[in-house]
Amino acid sequence: MSVKTTAFLSAWLIFAASPSALAATLCVNPAGTGGCLTSIQAAVTAAAVHDTIQVAKGTYDEDVVIGKSLSLVGSNQSNTIIDATGQANGVYIDGIDNPGLRSVVVSGFSVRNANLEGILVANASSVTVSGNIVSDNDKAFVPTTETCPGTPIFETAEDFDCGEGIHLLGADHSIVANNLVEDNAGGILISDDTARADHNLVSGNTVRKNQFDCGITLASHPPATLTGSSTPLGVTGNTISGNLSTLNGLSVLGAGAGVGIFDSVPGTTASGNVVINNTITYNGLPGIAMHSHTPGQNLKNNVLVGNTISGNAADTDDAATSGPTGINVFGVSAASGTIISGNTITNESLDVVVNTPTSANVNLNNLIGKGIGVQNLSTGTVDATQNWWGCSKGPGGSGCTTISGPGTVLSTPFAGKKF
Repeated sequence: MSVKTTAFLSAWLIFAASPSALAATLCVNPAGTGGCLTSIQAAVTAAAVHDTIQVAKGTYDEDVVIGKSLSLVGSNQSNTIIDATGQANGVYIDGIDNPGLRSVVVSGFSVRNANLEGILVANASSVTVSGNIVSDNDKAFVPTTETCPGTPIFETAEDFDCGEGIHLLGADHSIVANNLVEDNAGGILISDDTARADHNLVSGNTVRKNQFDCGITLASHPPATLTGSSTPLGVTGNTISGNLSTLNGLSVLGAGAGVGIFDSVPGTTASGNVVINNTITYNGLPGIAMHSHTPGQNLKNNVLVGNTISGNAADTDDAATSGPTGINVFGVSAASGTIISGNTITNESLDVVVNTPTSANVNLNNLIGKGIGVQNLSTGTVDATQNWWGCSKGPGGSGCTTISGPGTVLSTPFAGKKF
């Protein structure tokens, strides 16, 4: 046998033995015709690792639990429906009971009516949730008491909103893209209850009319008992890019921001996250809210850049602002390393508020709201040079936004025209 033939056969054997070469395609339709199954869960159970499950249009009354690497693909997000009425979730990607779970795709479904999250991704890596409609979930939420009976014990801080529409729980290197997330208690959540939540991308989603919480939330929570950790695990290095977050958190005063980055108990970490090129409008808290409520928290090195922000509400409680606010950086612990750049903020009483005992950088923004461009309520210095304040004379000029607060704000030199 020639050397070339041997090399060819060796390559062919490697290819034939690879998971992608062995992967099959299963099908599901309501009638079970053409060799297809009638249940999505039955197809998941029957599938081998790396298989694809194609689901025809129809309504499937299920809570689909996925514990292996596979692709679950609906024919059309408007007519391929997972109706989870009476169920915990519509789709649960379960890396808690399947350690090391990775490489799962869920695309092309309408997921609705779950008691808790429409789509929950727990302790999994490299998951893609794209092109879905996730609506009318969080059905167990009781607005009058802000409780959610039935929330799993491993979700340590979600009893007040049932986990929102899509929840990345201890997930990493995963993508939530091009989904419509509407009419849930809250929109999209990344949290660290069960594992570190890092390097996830939330991109191109429309998140709207989620009435009881934020549009998009990055929140560090107490660790669940199953982690064996006494220290919160961290929400770090995530990117929120190119989303529309609008009309969220409007049911009660202070229900939700357009995008929120939050620490909860001492020791929590929400750091190194990037919020870029989003449109954030008409939400029930500031467009972007960053909160650290106690000492001993890490709310450092977050970057807010290139966002269009308009018409949001004031912050409340200990993070309260005096009027509608574009961006509020509130930190009992010093939120050092905060960068606010390239944003356009309109139709707000306060464009940027800084209230944390450290310096912050607010540069190259269009601060063209209704009154105050930068308010510094902290002991640190805000570097607010090279912003456009709405007129050529800089902050305080006729027609320009202004500076306020007891803290130092550096504003000169300022930009002579809009960016």
